[in-house]
Amino acid sequence: MSQIDPFQSHQRGLSSPASRHFPITPADDVDLPLRPRVLRVLTTGTLTLRDEDDQRLTYPVQAGEVLMFSPIGVEASGTTVDLVGWL
Repeated sequence: MSQIDPFQSHQRGLSSPASRHFPITPADDVDLPLRPRVLRVLTTGTLTLRDEDDQRLTYPVQAGEVLMFSPIGVEASGTTVDLVGWL
């Protein structure tokens, strides 16, 4: 049975639900190959994010948390969690 998408004729916006996801492998000083809209944390620990100004901050995070942040990079140094990006 084929899927019915009643919203296929609507343009997706930033307030629309994500429709794609991908695993993120942290790496120091490496830009993400695809910049996510938001992050979904899969395990509890710490997460070090890099922004457009090359600012790095480490956050304590919980499994299941959704971070409304679109990082340039996820640094390996300081990151102890598994996470995915949503688009």
